[in-house]
Amino acid sequence: MGTSYPNRTNARGIWKLSDITKNKITDGTYPGSSEAPSGRALVGGGYSGSYETTIDFIEIGVPGNATDFGDLAIPQTETGCIGSFVRAIWCGGGTTASPNTTDVIDYVHFSTLGNAADFGNLGGAAQRATGVAGNNTRGIVTEGSTDTDQLQFLTPQTLGNATDFGNLSQARVFVAGMTSNTRGLFAGGFSPTLRDTIDFIEIASTGNAVDFGNLTAANRKGMSCSSHIRGVYGGGISPSLNVIQYLTMSSLGNMSDFGDLSGNRTEPASTSDSVRGVWAGGQVPGNTNIIEQVEISTTGNATDFGDLTVARYGAAANSNAHGGLNTFNPRAPELYSPTGKPFPDGGGGVGDLGIFAGGEYNYSNIVEFITISSVGNGVDYGDLDGTRSALSGAGGKTRGFTGGGQPGLSNVITYKDFRSKGNFSDFGDLTGVRDKLASLNTDTRAVWGGGRTETSSNTNSNVMDYITMASIGNASDFGDLSVSRKGIQGGSSTTRGVFSGGYTPSFSDVMDYITIANTGNATDFGNLTVARAPIGGTGAASSTRMLTAGGQKSSNSNVVDYITIANTGNATDFGDLEIVTPYSTGVSNSTRAVFTGFNNTGAPGADGDFGNCPQINYFTIASTGNYTTFGELTSRRYGLAGISNGHGGLS
Repeated sequence: MGTSYPNRTNARGIWKLSDITKNKITDGTYPGSSEAPSGRALVGGGYSGSYETTIDFIEIGVPGNATDFGDLAIPQTETGCIGSFVRAIWCGGGTTASPNTTDVIDYVHFSTLGNAADFGNLGGAAQRATGVAGNNTRGIVTEGSTDTDQLQFLTPQTLGNATDFGNLSQARVFVAGMTSNTRGLFAGGFSPTLRDTIDFIEIASTGNAVDFGNLTAANRKGMSCSSHIRGVYGGGISPSLNVIQYLTMSSLGNMSDFGDLSGNRTEPASTSDSVRGVWAGGQVPGNTNIIEQVEISTTGNATDFGDLTVARYGAAANSNAHGGLNTFNPRAPELYSPTGKPFPDGGGGVGDLGIFAGGEYNYSNIVEFITISSVGNGVDYGDLDGTRSALSGAGGKTRGFTGGGQPGLSNVITYKDFRSKGNFSDFGDLTGVRDKLASLNTDTRAVWGGGRTETSSNTNSNVMDYITMASIGNASDFGDLSVSRKGIQGGSSTTRGVFSGGYTPSFSDVMDYITIANTGNATDFGNLTVARAPIGGTGAASSTRMLTAGGQKSSNSNVVDYITIANTGNATDFGDLEIVTPYSTGVSNSTRAVFTGFNNTGAPGADGDFGNCPQINYFTIASTGNYTTFGELTSRRYGLAGISNGHGGLS
């Protein structure tokens, strides 16, 4: 993970044992505190012809059959399961012993195979048909069959009994829970008729649930999963047992059609990581051991994942990477390092931080980050100093930068130290105002090139200017591009920078290059496979290859091209983005290119009026091929800046 964590060879500050204990035992965010891969899911209990104690596990990112994990304390079905970074916690359920319900709460650690241990008890009385939601701090459980509108909560890091939280808006059992970092949603149910109700609560507070919207039809015994952006509901008892539907967690509104399970499915277990949702088991009408999967950020039918060890229904599942747990694991060195020094220091492809800043529609100051080598949704990082789009970013080992943008055309350069989350600050100014410009950098210099200098006449620029990243101040003239143009992407090795494509005012296939250490005019490199303006400022590059993605032309493009940076010549087709788009912004480390900031009104999850999209795609730079789903932005937008601390320009 890096050297910010103390051991006898690398401690660089004073640590409190209580802090280490909290990170290791309570939060599970200290390296090595959990050997369980992020994305481990556990499926426990159920009914197979008899009540089950079986706990299975899968790694959600790796399709395949489930493996035996251990056993619950007692045989049970129709239970609920809460997941933190460290623990899976089963709450209540149906049993063989009179009154055929239990108030038992038991738990396991995701990292350790074995049987469940006692956690505490539900409040009130024994119960079954519970629903759950929550994050790493708090788990919320419905009281199910005992008190059909009551909510209780527990703290996953401790042991103890559940406590009153509030009430659902409508009494019901067999509700399905979904969760983001901050919200819990409860969908569907029965009491005394089928319900289409969706309620939500704010996890950090206590109080009664509030109306969110409705399912596509009244339903019960369907099950849900979620990223921190989307909730997805599948199966159930009526009217169609195979329907999958989805909603956006941060808004209010009704479910929309997602696709279908492979067949009818009642009372499956379900959970997710930040990218993939799974449904396991269920009645079809006989018991099944089938596990199916969907990509949460897209729409479409479920596909085969593997099989449970035991065919059953009424089991409960959760994971250590679901939508409520996207906030700070596994990144965020500032939470652990006493000196505030980030790890790794970046450069040479070692840095793994990707940042996306600003964007539109409706100008944004949002800044979020991803861990490039993993998959998952963006996580809040801070804010720009103002709302801005059509800007371009650069990233060194320790600092990130943005330059230019709109509205009103800007010359502002901002910067941010990577060592902590927080807001960007003023660095200085470009030599002139412009938007839709490109950028690239090495360890020492960042260079911005081209762009639009007047909005009314669409006057384009050939200007390149640069900054010394370790200092603060205004940019200086570097030289000129071979052609004045806007809507360009840039990328670099440790010595050479390349600017690709643009609009002149015709769509261009021109690629220029510069030697970054030496000021001067750009030189012809070659041509793209398709003339286009790939608006986004940054492509993505390792030390050997640069990728240019998407672009505006007579009909917009999803083409991804690549070049070998050290050799001049024409680009070669690499593959395709998920979405045909004029906008596309990239970040990279030495092995992976990640693109987002797409614009297409017809894309899944996009704004139908303005086309801002949430999708994030990635590619393995050394090979060729089409996109793989990475996750989603915290807020769908395009025209954003891409910044990383591990791209090909950093030694």
